[in-house]
Parts: sequence; C-alpha cells; structure tokens
Amino acid sequence: MPQHSVKDLARPSSTVLPTVQQSDRLLAVLLEEFRPIFYPKSIAVVDASANERKAGSKWVRGLVAAGFEGRVYPVSSGRGTVSGLEIFPNLRAVHGEVDYVIASVPKQSVLALLDDCVVKKVKAIQFFTAGFSEIGTTDGREMEAQMVEKARQSGMRIIGPNCIGVYCPENRIPLGPSPLGKLGTSGSVGFISQSGGIAAKLAEIGIARHINFSKIVSFGNGIDLDASDFLQYLAADTKTSVIGAYLEGTRNGRRLFQTIKEVAKAKPVVVWKGGRTEVGAQAATSHTGSLASSAAVWVAMLKQAGATEVHGLEELSDALLIFQDLGRWKGHNVAIVGGLADGGGGISVSASDSCTETGLDLPPLSQRTREALTRLLGEVGSILRNPVDVSQAPNRDPMALSQAIELVIEDPVIEAMIVQEDLDTFLSYSSSAELERINDFFVRLGGAHSKPLIIVLPPGSAEAERLSLEQRLLKASIPTFPTMERAARAIAAISKYNSHR
Repeated sequence: MPQHSVKDLARPSSTVLPTVQQSDRLLAVLLEEFRPIFYPKSIAVVDASANERKAGSKWVRGLVAAGFEGRVYPVSSGRGTVSGLEIFPNLRAVHGEVDYVIASVPKQSVLALLDDCVVKKVKAIQFFTAGFSEIGTTDGREMEAQMVEKARQSGMRIIGPNCIGVYCPENRIPLGPSPLGKLGTSGSVGFISQSGGIAAKLAEIGIARHINFSKIVSFGNGIDLDASDFLQYLAADTKTSVIGAYLEGTRNGRRLFQTIKEVAKAKPVVVWKGGRTEVGAQAATSHTGSLASSAAVWVAMLKQAGATEVHGLEELSDALLIFQDLGRWKGHNVAIVGGLADGGGGISVSASDSCTETGLDLPPLSQRTREALTRLLGEVGSILRNPVDVSQAPNRDPMALSQAIELVIEDPVIEAMIVQEDLDTFLSYSSSAELERINDFFVRLGGAHSKPLIIVLPPGSAEAERLSLEQRLLKASIPTFPTMERAARAIAAISKYNSHR
C-alpha cells in the first residue's frame, strides 16, 4: 500500500492542470488502493467465536456461504471452529497475509487491534464497532483521531467505524453480518451509504428488482475513507456506470461538492439526502456523527453539481433501475398506452398528469400514425392521439393489440413508450394464455427496439401473477414500476441528466 492518501494525490495545484500521465498515475494509485477493500485475497474476522449468535460468527458463515474464494480467518480469544474454519486466538497468530479485516470488537479493544493490524501489514480494516463521535462524547472523537493516526502511520485504510462495510457480488462478498451469504447478480450500479440499514435494504431491493450492483459500501462515521473517496473510486471503476448515494452529512462539504461535480460529469450520481428536517438532522448527527447542513443548502449543492436528487428508498431504487436499464438514453417525448383490455380512458388522463408534472412531453402522434390506428381500432371508444387507449383492439383482432403498440413506438416523434398493464382488468376480459402472448411480445419488442419500453404494473388482486410477470420483465431489462407516478419520475430523472450532460 502507498504511504500517501488518495486524498492528497487527487488534489493537484489549482493553477496547474494535471497532465495525462499524472491523471493515469492518479487513477492507477486509486484503483490499487481500493483493491484490497473490494477484491481482498484474504479476510480476517475479529471476534468471530464459535457462538453463532455473535456478529463475527455470522460474518464468517456468510462469507463461506457466499463462496468467497479467498482465505477466511476467524479470530477470537475462544478456540474452536466456525463453519469448519479454525479460530485463531489473535490476529498476529494468523498464518499468512491478511488483506482486509472485519472487526466487531468492543470499543476498548480497537486501538490494540490496530497495533496487531500494523504488525500483520493489513491493508484495510472495517469497524462494525460503534460508540465513537456519533454519541457526541469527547472520548469518542479523541479515539477516532487516534485510530486514524495509527492507520496513517502504516498506510492502512479504515472503513467506518459504525458500519457494515462492503458488498461485492463479483468477488463473492456479501453485505453485513448475515449467515445467509446472499448475493445478487454482479452488475454496473455502485452505491455508497452512511447508513448500514439503508445499504442492506437497497441490496435486498436490488436482488428483487434486478438492480445489479458492482459494489456497495456502508462507511458509517467515515473517519478515514469517506463519501468523497468512494465516489472517486466508483468514478474510476470501469465496472460501475451509475452511482447512488445515501448521505446524512459531511465533515468536508467543499470537497464533497467538488467531488460530486467532477464525478457527475462522467457518470450519473443519484443522491438521497437523509436528515432534511431539523429532527432528521439531529438524528443524523447521533447516527454517524456527521455535520448536517440545511436542506436548502443540499438541494442547491446537488443541483449545481449535476447530481440527481431523490427522496426516499423507492425513488432511489427507481432511479438506479432506470439508469441501469436505459443507460445513455436521451429524450423527453413519451407515449402512453393504456387499456390493454378495457378502462384505458381514465388511466390515460391521470397518466398524462403524472408525466407532464415531471417535465416529460406527450406530443400528439403524427397524422400517419393516427390514420393507421383508426383503421386498426376505429374511432369510437378509443383515444388515438397520445395517450393512446387501445381497449378496442381485443374486440377486433387478437393481433391488433400488438400492431397498435408497434405503430405507437415507431412514430417518429416518440422517444420512449410507457404501457399501463393492469392485470386485474386484463384477466377479467382475457385469458392467461393471451396475457402470456402479449408479454412475449413486450419482451421481444423491448429487446429489438432502440426506443425504451417501460411497463407499469399496478398492484391488485392478481398479485401472484403480477409479481411473476414483474420478475420476467425486469429480467429482460424492461424497467417495471407499480405506479405511473414512479415511472414518470424515474424517466424524467434520466432525461434531465442525459439532456444536460
């Protein structure tokens, strides 16, 4: 490990721009410094006893269950085994090199453990241990300063304290102290979080909604590596194309602003700021010890930096899904198709409101497209401008439904299409076989057409069928949402980002 921090290397003189060679060097140093964090060859878990209820034991069992291919070393004063692995009495007794340490030791043991890490030439350590600056005591702040000092003397990096660390599906590293070792599919979405709970929940949502993560990190108090460091790394990481963040505050607002601004030029950055209210800010301070600024300051900062701000876990996951699946799509002219079986009129009106309120445009279809739809569907009972109500199609010809949808998406003015597919209504008028056929068509259309297809599947009484269909569409990289409002907000987010790049 280099003896200097990336924070120092990443700050060239304000009057002298870095050369290409210097930039390449900074990139190489950055990637190498984070390699032992996301791609360690060996992990020691300290305080991993034979007691399966302890956090350290759960971490070891999770790594084994996930199939981590490196060496796993349980460490505890009590002997025995965990998942068939020998428990070492202390870190110095471990045979072989240790890249990364997960520590859930008591607070009073932290400094002694860091001394052991120095002897073992550990490259990075993550502290699950809490009770530092977040509790507002002088003792907690002083201990954090001592921890950073010890780490810097040896070139070691600290993640946390008060965090659940890293998640890297590619390297078979699960998130947090869970014996299940649950992993999603490795993908292109990176996420950083000051909250371990938010990170864990988003990972679960990702598995359910096919949001495929490259890396996730919960960094807690961030006394050494903080949000800016991980943002820089994910910007350099070729396996990450979109970055999400949950932030409660920062100890260096100017650096964070500059980092987000630079990163957002290269990759989408989606930020959920926790602690927007006074009560929430107080909770954030006691959660991770961060300094929380006013909501207005954060809104202005994120807007100036070019980041996409979201509010809540649903909006965060929706935005990450749409950025993952639509990539560099740039547009704002959207078509809405409703009434796959019946009842498309009212849905189309409310859907129009949802889209226009987020800044999306619903342009009228071309005269040629409207004439073709009229020949196919007729004029009575149908809306043929935009939104399009295709509820008359099934009464005429089973093929008319797919033909009408193809006419809409192929209209020259349309850049993306949202289809409202209400399974309760569809199954009231059509069979399960017809439902299968229309969604076979959607999967083919989504894979073959350059214009994005987005499906809205509202919950209802046919929930089992809806969930099954949602999984099928998401697996086919067709963004799927439970409401038109959520779909519209997500599409508007990627439209604004890519249009202003």
